[in-house]
Amino acid sequence: MIDHYDWAGGREAMLRFGPADGPVIVAALPLFEEANRTRTFVVALLRALAERGIAGALPDLPGQGESCLATEKVSLMDIRDGFEAACARIARPVYALGIRSGALLDTLAPAEGRWHFASQSGPELLRELKRMAPAAASLDDCWWAAADVTEIAGNRISIAILSALEGVTPFGPEDELPLRVVRHESDPKPADLKVPGSPLWRRAEPDNDPALAALLADDIAAWVRACEG
Repeated sequence: MIDHYDWAGGREAMLRFGPADGPVIVAALPLFEEANRTRTFVVALLRALAERGIAGALPDLPGQGESCLATEKVSLMDIRDGFEAACARIARPVYALGIRSGALLDTLAPAEGRWHFASQSGPELLRELKRMAPAAASLDDCWWAAADVTEIAGNRISIAILSALEGVTPFGPEDELPLRVVRHESDPKPADLKVPGSPLWRRAEPDNDPALAALLADDIAAWVRACEG
């Protein structure tokens, strides 16, 4: 079902999946190019959750996806405000699902808990963006500072977002809300669960992994039911 939510900057679309009652998983795609590479997979994951009796939602966040706002016109706070508004639109218990840098976007969400897959910090994302920006190869860590907007992998990105990413990290275990972190087996960072498979965001073209989507849906469904008591 296609739904919508309103935030201070306008109205954005939101896909809805699954039953009309019970808790809802609200997903945040990674920022910028990785969103294109993971969207089909996240839709498959939310559909798999619906088959397990858990509802889901995938909002278009300000300046991302099919948003009417250009990426270069939004700040990190705008995107976080959009995710908060999408969660607030749902009058049911909400759990935030963050993929990669999507785990940086749920800080304001009225969520009962957070489930992060391969979560990434702001500085880690900046390092990856620098590798994709040919003109930045010989510059220092503030390689974007010479302009108000820079283009990376076809995305015109505001300097406000890049500057804000310098010091942000996903919520950690010290957060008061339930948090579960899942990573690939190839990822050396600590996690509550390690799963097989190759990172979709590393592939040359957008792709899907139905087996991984089913595995993660099993984990999310069990985790949500445990949180709900």
